[in-house]
Amino acid sequence: MQSERLIHATASHGYLLTVDIAPEHEMEKVLYAVDELTGLIGAVALMRPSKSTLDLELKSVKKKYKALNFAAGCSREVIQRGADMLGRTLDDLISDTILAMRTLEKPQAE
Repeated sequence: MQSERLIHATASHGYLLTVDIAPEHEMEKVLYAVDELTGLIGAVALMRPSKSTLDLELKSVKKKYKALNFAAGCSREVIQRGADMLGRTLDDLISDTILAMRTLEKPQAE
């Protein structure tokens, strides 16, 4: 049974991109929503002088999100669909994802 859940979670990650298996469980929806989003946020962070999410703000990500030629491989449609699946606003999803990414970063020594 556990392996079936793992297979479903892995397969649903490509929902409407490569498969028609929809994310059902909360973690599947989160993975679906933030995979593309972390790529976009990472690209925005790399464009900053700090190259970090530690000083990254929602407005900076939103500006680049609207520029469809920026990080063009990151599907805005998938990000929005993922936010919708989770019942979250796009702003909340982006903000929470930035905060989560910050926990993985160590501040640079000055």
